[in-house]
Amino acid sequence: MAESCTGAKSATMSNKEVKAALKSARDAIRNKEYKEALKHCKAVLKQEKNNYNAWVFIGLAAAELEQPDQAKGAYKKAIELEPNQLLAWQGLANLYEKPNQIDVKADLADVYQKLLELYESGDKQKWCDVCNKLVELYHQEKKYLEVAETCQKLIRMKQEEGAEKAELHQLWKKMIHLLKDSTRNQDNKTGQLLLTAFEHALHSADTVPGDDHQNLYKDFIQCLSNFPHEVARLEKACHDMVALYPTVSYPLEVLCLHFVQSAGTLSEEALHCFSRLLEMDANSGPGIIGFGIKCLKENKYKEAVKSLTEGLQKTNQCPAAWYYLAEAQMKIHEHRNAVLSCNQALEALGTPAGPNLRWNNLALQLKAETLIKIADADAAEEAIKALEQIIGGSSDPVVSALRGQAYLNIGLMDQASKISQELLLSHPDLAEAYALEGFIHYSQKNYEQAEKSFLNAIERKAGTAEYHQYLGLTYWFMSDETKKDKGKALTQFLKAAKLDSYLGSAFCYLGNYYRDIAGDKSRARGCYKKAFELDEMDEESGTAAVNLSVELGDMDTALSILNEVTEKARPGTAKWAWLHRGLYYLRTGQPSQAVADLQAALRADPKDSNCWESLGEAYFNRGSYSTALKSFRKASELNPGLVYSIYRAAALEQILGKYENAIATYQQILKKTENYVPALKGLGECYLMLARSALDNYLDRKAVDYIEQALAYFTRCYGRALKLMSLPSIWCDLGINYYRQAEHLTAVGTNMNEISELLEKSLQCLKKAVRLDSKNHLYWNALGVVACCSAIGNYALAQHSFIKSVQAEQINIVAWTNLGVLYLATGNIEQAHEAFKVAQSLEPSYLLCWIGQALIAETVGSYDTMDLFRHTTELSMHTEGAKGYAHWVCSTLQDKANRNTELYLYNIVQMNAIPTAQVVLSKYAERNPDDASAFIMFGFLNEYLHLKQQAAYAYERAASLLKNSEDTEKYNTAMQNYGRSLCALGLSDEAIEVYTSIPLTEFDGIVGLALAYFKKGLLEESIKAYEKALSVAESEKDKAHILTALAIIEYKLNKVDAAKTLLFKCSLKEPSVESLKALCTLGLVKQDATLATAALKELLKHEKGDDGIYERCLIASAVYALQGRNVAIQREVSKAIHSYPDNPALWSLLSRLVPLYASKKPKGGAVAGSVAHTLDVNCGKEVLLNIAVNQLVAGCHMLEDKKNNPLKNIQKAIHVCPDNPAAWAVLMAACHAENTVVCLNNTEPKQTGLEMTLVSTVSAKTGENNLPRNYVRMLEDWCLCQAITSLEETGKLSEAEALCKKGLKSCPEHPALFLLLRQVQCKQLLQSHKELPDNILEELRKTVMSSSSSAAAWQWLAKIYQSQRMMTGAEMCYRRSLQLASQQGSWNGKLSSLLRLAMLALEICMANVPNEHWPSLVQEATTEALKLSPCPLAALLQALLQYNRKMGARETRRMLERVVYQPGNPETIVSVARWYLLQHLYAKDDCELIDVLIENAKANGDVRALELNEKLSASA
Repeated sequence: MAESCTGAKSATMSNKEVKAALKSARDAIRNKEYKEALKHCKAVLKQEKNNYNAWVFIGLAAAELEQPDQAKGAYKKAIELEPNQLLAWQGLANLYEKPNQIDVKADLADVYQKLLELYESGDKQKWCDVCNKLVELYHQEKKYLEVAETCQKLIRMKQEEGAEKAELHQLWKKMIHLLKDSTRNQDNKTGQLLLTAFEHALHSADTVPGDDHQNLYKDFIQCLSNFPHEVARLEKACHDMVALYPTVSYPLEVLCLHFVQSAGTLSEEALHCFSRLLEMDANSGPGIIGFGIKCLKENKYKEAVKSLTEGLQKTNQCPAAWYYLAEAQMKIHEHRNAVLSCNQALEALGTPAGPNLRWNNLALQLKAETLIKIADADAAEEAIKALEQIIGGSSDPVVSALRGQAYLNIGLMDQASKISQELLLSHPDLAEAYALEGFIHYSQKNYEQAEKSFLNAIERKAGTAEYHQYLGLTYWFMSDETKKDKGKALTQFLKAAKLDSYLGSAFCYLGNYYRDIAGDKSRARGCYKKAFELDEMDEESGTAAVNLSVELGDMDTALSILNEVTEKARPGTAKWAWLHRGLYYLRTGQPSQAVADLQAALRADPKDSNCWESLGEAYFNRGSYSTALKSFRKASELNPGLVYSIYRAAALEQILGKYENAIATYQQILKKTENYVPALKGLGECYLMLARSALDNYLDRKAVDYIEQALAYFTRCYGRALKLMSLPSIWCDLGINYYRQAEHLTAVGTNMNEISELLEKSLQCLKKAVRLDSKNHLYWNALGVVACCSAIGNYALAQHSFIKSVQAEQINIVAWTNLGVLYLATGNIEQAHEAFKVAQSLEPSYLLCWIGQALIAETVGSYDTMDLFRHTTELSMHTEGAKGYAHWVCSTLQDKANRNTELYLYNIVQMNAIPTAQVVLSKYAERNPDDASAFIMFGFLNEYLHLKQQAAYAYERAASLLKNSEDTEKYNTAMQNYGRSLCALGLSDEAIEVYTSIPLTEFDGIVGLALAYFKKGLLEESIKAYEKALSVAESEKDKAHILTALAIIEYKLNKVDAAKTLLFKCSLKEPSVESLKALCTLGLVKQDATLATAALKELLKHEKGDDGIYERCLIASAVYALQGRNVAIQREVSKAIHSYPDNPALWSLLSRLVPLYASKKPKGGAVAGSVAHTLDVNCGKEVLLNIAVNQLVAGCHMLEDKKNNPLKNIQKAIHVCPDNPAAWAVLMAACHAENTVVCLNNTEPKQTGLEMTLVSTVSAKTGENNLPRNYVRMLEDWCLCQAITSLEETGKLSEAEALCKKGLKSCPEHPALFLLLRQVQCKQLLQSHKELPDNILEELRKTVMSSSSSAAAWQWLAKIYQSQRMMTGAEMCYRRSLQLASQQGSWNGKLSSLLRLAMLALEICMANVPNEHWPSLVQEATTEALKLSPCPLAALLQALLQYNRKMGARETRRMLERVVYQPGNPETIVSVARWYLLQHLYAKDDCELIDVLIENAKANGDVRALELNEKLSASA
């Protein structure tokens, strides 16, 4: 701009100063110093107010300084001064073109117009540029006419300049592009300019034909189709393009759509166009639409619907096509689809105007007509709305007639009648007016008037099928004569069907006529089938066609109709078809298919109770009882009067075992129908099943109540049934009922005459049943049972009946078993065996035949008797089998001589006979509470199972039953058993009372009384009783036992020598195992190793095998411990385990002894405990404790194994046995160990603050249990010391000191507590970081000297010396600790002393103290430690010593690597070794080994090593 300004001459130049100022302004603008330029310009304007250049410069500078208003004003001022000068106009244009200028487009257009004027005679290129800008501006403002005119000016300018054809072609295309975006909004002039542009572009194209030209032609034709008045031009353009491009379908498609939209008949040209397009492209939408319209005109309605639907899927924006589709759909009575098509047509038409107005009216009228055919109130209202939208429809009589029909469908009779009367007056020849009148009369059932009206309508418009149909309906409902008259109803229906072959209702009524009037089922079925094919929603026709097919025996046709409907049916529709097919499947035994179909029917009508009932039957037949029950319940909810549904629901509840619910439902039926036999029968059966269940659970009284109610209902049922029908089954049930009543009266001891009368009635009823049905095996069997009862005793009739029963039904286990019982009762053993054998072969699991065989075996004395009785208990519970088996088990157990026989090992041991017999006998005793012998056996078995309480109850019950009996011997035996069981329970007083209440003359009774006196503490009375027993004892073994017992009493009386004498006396004659055990135990108690060893040696000679193996190992271990032979203890138990690996007690013993006598092998002890727990879960309370102790010794903790660790195991042990104080003490130790581990790993401890709680718990548990005093004191002292140690280590020194002082108050002379007190006090002093005075050190030394036998005390003192830098004193203390540990045989003590000594020496070495004593001490101590155990800490200390001596030596790396990479080493030790090894490797600059070590550190999560690596690598 500034450059331009230099060439401009100022209008007035008064002086040189003005020129200089303008030059300065120009230079300032060139240098972008716009404010400076403004100053110069303002100076000029002061001199020359109208200086053009100054105003232009101000505009430019202000624009650049973002001062648009000032710039605009300056430019306008300049324009006022010189309106024909370019500079100001250019500046103003540039200003308006800036993006921040708003609402200036109109002004900009004016500026462009002025520039065009100024450039027109000058610079043509700039004129064209401005012209293009003006076109774009008009296009943005959507001023299409201005766009067109300006484009034409540009093109004329180019033509005048002689532009080439290609350039002009591009300009015409640009004009088309700018104008065709919104052709609908263009006025006629703009449209004509656009069409002219298209024509010029087409004629100016270079390549003809070509793709660009072809596309341009398509756009031209598309544009022409938007101008309704350019029809001729459109047709010419299409024909021209077809001629130019004969293979392109587009112009034909446009032409076809043009013909479709042109209302009226199809011309030959249109048909030719459709055919040609389809030949060219068979999938062309317009072509298919044209073919569909052709089919419609030819009355091929289905083909028309198909083609029009297909064509509209491809070309859906064709309103006329949618209208034609709706018309075709209406012709085939697809009314709802026709309505949708009309809606599509109306939507495609948009706002009706011009040619679209006629299509709009046609679509609305067709829509209304279709909605009226639907004959629905909502549809009619919608039809009225459609009719109201028809422009000019109020004057159309046909539209008025349609409105009248719509009012009629809604029920507005008055409005419909008014319209009808008006039409008849104004248009007397209009058929629709008479039809409307007929519809009104028909709806009012004025059939005579309706007949006249429809006849008048037919006279004026005979080709309308609807009129004939309604006339036929009028005759059908007018009277029976007109219905039956072939010339009336039938003729009209036939005419309607002929005129409209798609009118399904006409065919339906033809079917009604042929079925109900003519009786021609075959023809009727054909009509119904045709009607249903035309209208698949016509349930009446479909149902009738199916029913007639079934009646005619044509099931295939019926099923095909149903299948066709169900395949096409949407969910929730076609209920009738689903229901009929479901019932068909139900009748033909296909319940699964029936269920699916009936469910589909219910989706259509969920409230159909009959359908729910049918579905319930289908579920029942399928075996889905729970779902069937829900269906029947739903049916009864919907219709409470459906008694059958309620009954079936109750029956299903009965089948499912919900007897209480079934009873309630049956009773609900009886409230409505008092004597409904199925309900009465069901109630009786339910109560009977409840009684059976109660009997199985031994709820006998409840069972009796249920049976009484069952009998009451069965009585009503049979009484009602006999009145209704005399059936053999009812006579049989009645006979059995009489028999059961007789059985009951026999059991309660009623008069025999009454019993005989009942049995006679039973016999007669059963004979009646057999006469009515001689082929029923059940009736014969029942007759045989009654005949063979003892009161009748007709065994011949019984035999005959049973034989007839098995002849009637060969697979008849009950009859064969009853026949076997009959033979057994009459002494025919072989025949009985054969009968039972047949029953067993027929049903091996039938219980009673096995009991029969067991009784036969018992009778003949077979060895299989016990096994047979056992088998009966396995099959099921039966009193005879239970007592028989228990009897044989007890008899076998009483025979002590058979313990090693195969028979005993199999029947008793292998078959687990004792608990099995105890279980079945407990059930028997509950069912038979007055059987004394059963209670004696029950008590005997309970004693064997160590069920002391139950044994005492059984013996007491037996004694009470025998108390008043004549058999005093049996009563005395029961009382002795009762006394023995009371003594076992610790009820000595009651036991003495029982024993002294009967005469005691036999050995067992006297011994029992002596034991009771002993347990009571009446030792003198016990001695007298034992001496009496000794006088009556017959065997030497019994005498030895008595002498052993007397020796125990003498020991109790502190007469040790007398006890020894008695025990030696036992061993001299025939030593018993018990006496040798007692003698050995006496030696152990008195610390007499010689006596204990000799007794043990003798004991091992006499007792061998697995009998008493645990006690033998325990005694032997105690003897070896007394001898100081720790290794022998472990070997003894291990040897026993090798011999008896399945003995959990031995494994448990090994686990308990390992921490005490083999502390180097704690992991083995833990494994032994786990094995014991696996073998016998019941020993968990002791074994889990032992496992935890072993794991603590082994150093196991939660970080190693979260599931198997000391804390988890001891917690389990406490859960199993919370009263064991030792377990709580071990829990304290486990918590302390876990806290120690987490401290070592720099994490927060979890089990804190539990010390005092656990100490209190241990004290409480020791007080509750009767434990030895020394054991209690030792346990409580340990817990107190442990609690103080834990408090000290967690920093709670004041609490620890208070606890020490509290303990010393109760026990002042307790060296361990005193030492702990000093340790706590000393720790408080050490925390002050001051040196301890000599007097305090001396006091501490004296305290340790008072506990001189404690290695830990010396180690603690060594730590104190070490903290005071008294290294020699610390060394002496550690050596003293080592000496004590060696003397005490403490492996742990020796190892810890050696390691601490080595660490002390290493600390001094690391401080680089020049003294060879300390390195040699490290080497010596670690070497000794490694001899004791492959200790990784010792190896680390040796490696660190080597590192301190020679850091860079190869041996240093080798020793450190051995610690780092040795599997199983603790991470805390490995981490230290890794730290030093990393420094060594960096010193050697061994990058490869550094990488290996760092990978190892990452794998193990060693953060310290990784941080050190970062520091070393950074410094390197």
